Amino acid sequence: MLSGQLIRRLFPMAGRVCLSRSSAGPGAVGPVEAVIRTKLEQALNPEVLELRNESGGHAVPPGSETHFRVAVVSSRFEGLSPLQRHRLVHAALAEELAGPVHALAIQARTPAQWRENPQLDVSPPCLGGSKKTRGIP
Repeated sequence: MLSGQLIRRLFPMAGRVCLSRSSAGPGAVGPVEAVIRTKLEQALNPEVLELRNESGGHAVPPGSETHFRVAVVSSRFEGLSPLQRHRLVHAALAEELAGPVHALAIQARTPAQWRENPQLDVSPPCLGGSKKTRGIP
């Protein structure tokens, strides 16, 4: 998949970059993912919005939309702490976080921070089950 930085080089007229990376397969975007994208675009007017459905790497039924990773780059984050940035994302997605979305990993950066490191982090592999089933106190 093309990185946001490469896309901006290839398409200099494009001011914003929005990418999806779904564990369900290339081009597969479900309804929850579509709503997340729309709400974040409306609330934060991001320069870059990378959204990855990581549900397929967890112990959930095929086609689930429960685990996501998002990178949001917005000038709205200027002067805000990481906690304040996450609160803005959570506020925009309150309905989804109360319902179908079980986990949301957030990278909330300013445009300058993204230029320094334009990478979407990778989640560790799911160990499956709960701490109780793995024998962890």
